Amino acid sequence: MKYPVLPFVARPDDPFEAAWVDALRRAMPAETIEPIGRLDEAALQACEVAIVANPRPEDLRRMPRLKWVQSVWAGVERMVADLRDTDLKIVRLVDPQLSDTMAEAVLAWTLYLHRDMPKYASQQRQRQWKPLEYVRPQDKTVSLLGLGALGAAAAARLRANAFRVQGWSRTLRTLPGVTCYAGDDGLARMLADTDILVCLLPLTEQTRGLLNDVTFSQLGRPACLINFGRGAIVDDEALRRVLEGGGLRHAVLDVFATEPLPMDSWHWTHPAVTVLPHVSAPTDQATASAIVAANVAAFRRIGAIPPHVDRIRGY
Repeated sequence: MKYPVLPFVARPDDPFEAAWVDALRRAMPAETIEPIGRLDEAALQACEVAIVANPRPEDLRRMPRLKWVQSVWAGVERMVADLRDTDLKIVRLVDPQLSDTMAEAVLAWTLYLHRDMPKYASQQRQRQWKPLEYVRPQDKTVSLLGLGALGAAAAARLRANAFRVQGWSRTLRTLPGVTCYAGDDGLARMLADTDILVCLLPLTEQTRGLLNDVTFSQLGRPACLINFGRGAIVDDEALRRVLEGGGLRHAVLDVFATEPLPMDSWHWTHPAVTVLPHVSAPTDQATASAIVAANVAAFRRIGAIPPHVDRIRGY
């Protein structure tokens, strides 16, 4: 059966467009996959589904019959905001490989903080030969903000490496060996017993600015922060204040409210900040394309739209 052209919709300057189209074509040989810029008006009018990577909303509006879009990214908050006036179904990428990659990153940077790597780097710059006291992972508490697929995978990896693990989510979860919390009171209780705080939350109206002066003040002792969620979850000025006041010892930041991080941002030169260029969990094109292929095949076969974003929750 000949299906309508399946468009891949990315920003015009996306450097990975060709690689994505190639990977998707390999995963879906029965489909005709083209960048949206190559589609004529008749093809645009026939599209019912599109594969997207941070698309411009005006490009999606060019396809009036579009029923749903499949993102190749897990984060879709920009699309949700851009398309709030439509009923278009937005399907996030849910990929076990992404969870595994994120769990690896959480463990790596937790160990970086646990073994005082920022302090040793500072001592090297000062030519200091000074061993620091060793603390066992069994005596460190890592607290996860977000216990979805990413948080659950990270919790398991941390537990396998002997850390004490806590987690907080919008609704109460149960995970083996993890002390779980929910709600404002639960968040305060978790923060009071935290050595390393890891943010894996999506950006929603409820999580925007969640880490602020109030929540930072609830930390029971100087802790460290890893933000692999979204930049706007952290109030930047509150972060700067708590770092300079000693309430946080160090922050590893992979996401920012503005990306790329502006050259004049204070984060670049702050001695208690490690800046990463949004690399904690890059999408694997091969595994993601296989998941997208299965979703598109089900839609072509029986008209099934995969589970999609709840516009109220934002994810």
